[in-house]
Amino acid sequence: MKRYGMILPICLATVIAPKTALAELLETIKGPDNQLAVSLSLSKGKPHYTVTYMGEVFLESSPLGLNSSIGDFSQDLTYIDSKRNTILEQYELDRAKVSQVTYEANGLTSRFRNAKGDEISIIFQVSDNDIALRYHVVSNNEATRFKVLSEATSFNLPNKATTFITHQALPMTGWNGTKPSYEEGYTFDESMAKASPNGVGYTFPALFKNDDKGWLLLSETGVDSHYVGSRLSEGNAEGIYKIAFPQPGENAGIGDTYASMALPATTPWRTITVGQDLEPIVETTVSYDVVKPLYEPSEDYKMGRATWSWIVWQDNSINYEDQIKYIDMAAELNFEYVLIDNWWDARIGRDKMEELVQYAADKNVAVILWYNSNGWWNDAPQTPQDKMNTSIARKQEMAWLQKIGVKGIKVDFFGGDKQATMALYEGILSDANDYGIGVTFHGCTLPRGWERMFPNFVTSEAVLASENLVFSQNALDMHAYSATMLPFTRNTVAAMDFAPVFLNDRLSRDQQRGTIRSTTDTFELATSVLYQSPVQHFGLTPNNLNEQSEHVLDFIRAVPATWDETQFVDGYPGKHVVLGRRQGSHWYVVAVNGEKSAKELSVNLPMLAGKSVQLLFDNANNKTQSKKVTVPENGQMTLSLRGQGGVVLVAR
Repeated sequence: MKRYGMILPICLATVIAPKTALAELLETIKGPDNQLAVSLSLSKGKPHYTVTYMGEVFLESSPLGLNSSIGDFSQDLTYIDSKRNTILEQYELDRAKVSQVTYEANGLTSRFRNAKGDEISIIFQVSDNDIALRYHVVSNNEATRFKVLSEATSFNLPNKATTFITHQALPMTGWNGTKPSYEEGYTFDESMAKASPNGVGYTFPALFKNDDKGWLLLSETGVDSHYVGSRLSEGNAEGIYKIAFPQPGENAGIGDTYASMALPATTPWRTITVGQDLEPIVETTVSYDVVKPLYEPSEDYKMGRATWSWIVWQDNSINYEDQIKYIDMAAELNFEYVLIDNWWDARIGRDKMEELVQYAADKNVAVILWYNSNGWWNDAPQTPQDKMNTSIARKQEMAWLQKIGVKGIKVDFFGGDKQATMALYEGILSDANDYGIGVTFHGCTLPRGWERMFPNFVTSEAVLASENLVFSQNALDMHAYSATMLPFTRNTVAAMDFAPVFLNDRLSRDQQRGTIRSTTDTFELATSVLYQSPVQHFGLTPNNLNEQSEHVLDFIRAVPATWDETQFVDGYPGKHVVLGRRQGSHWYVVAVNGEKSAKELSVNLPMLAGKSVQLLFDNANNKTQSKKVTVPENGQMTLSLRGQGGVVLVAR
């Protein structure tokens, strides 16, 4: 981040006297518009909370607290007092779905004493559509070491709620034992009573439909080396999902499953986003609102678009000559980067890599290089290995990268959420910043506020991404459907390196074999806007330069990777999505159809009202056509979408 917003003078604190021992309801705190409310209660020494929005219940009475090495903070608690405050902060992001944010919320900090005399504070921050929740623990018994063994923190969904959630993988499964890596499929409007495939819960973010009352998104943010990455447990018969910690077998058993900190200790934030429709879900910034930058950037990190040979041409393309082709393609398309994937050290070599980086620089293209995260926590054989797993090795490698002009790294195969793994992420990021290197993670965990916390963090996979379109015909057949799930789930809370835009009919080098694409060309173009990632690694191949029309190539040359504003227009998970994004004065509105049958959508586009725009649409052969249209003054338009097709509107 180049600039940090000022925190305005806002601390309006009020201490509330203790309630009587018989009182159950302790406090209620509401968002600034008074529609979102959190009520905190104490029942027989156990803290609970409920959430209502617009007078409707979104979370029923849900347990709070944690169990620790210094005692239990989930039961036998005595209420001490509460303090209220208001928060008003303006800040800027340079690599997200929005660039200017005003965060306004009301805060409540309620203190409790446990049976041993130590204190826990339950902290809420409530804005108009978002709730952030965390704990702060202080020892009154001179303890300095603190282990959080488990949390009681739970989310009690109303009985009629249905799920759009992705299940947790078992440890050391998947290719060469590299899971869990947030690469599983989503439920669709599923009953909470149905167990997950592996019986070990679900990963964040988790979307629920609250019957006909609205939507609720659960996630967490602010996780760094001080804590574990959490998930949701299996739901029980009452619809209660509990915070769960990593499985013992993650990362080949390396590290503890609990969190260890010094006292006083503060946990990460759990977040809850609610709305009567999906607009607050898609547009939320809560994962950034409640965190702060952890260090200064060493340089002005540049975002953009990248070519990437491996995604379609695979391992055999990792050679000097093919990388020249992809550098040339990046230059032709005005892309900022080329990504050179695994085995480059063996198949190109370090001396030739210096030449390649210089060749790219002469064409105004920067290089991103792939690395294996490995020490010994999985069996992935790709090299370079053992360059990112210790600080000494990292710094030596990063000094070389800086010397030859490499601007970014992609680090792969992490496979877990333990505190030791979170410390590895943090160490890679911090060391890379010392050498002016941006970092992308693959085979990895969900980023939790990292775009704001770490100024050289770029993006993360943590999704069933486009490599599966190449590996599996079923994944490619489900691509349109999946594309209408991700804007409401994974991509709501963090950058998502899915890698968009495939224009080959068959996803192989010669197009004579490989998986067969059923999405239209315009659908594929739309995903470059639909999927938000500040560096987009495109699935294009050099032959596309000769096969595609100039209006397609011109769109690709101009489409941004970072945004000043994002507006949800219309959609339903698994059905369709209409989304608008703005950079500067330029609007890009995209619509994609997740279903096989054609449909017409009547939408309101106030951002384009009365404007002449470029319309990209599919012809009968599923190829992209272009024409100029004028949006009516009232902003109302009808968009015609072919099955698994798309529409793009561009206003410059």
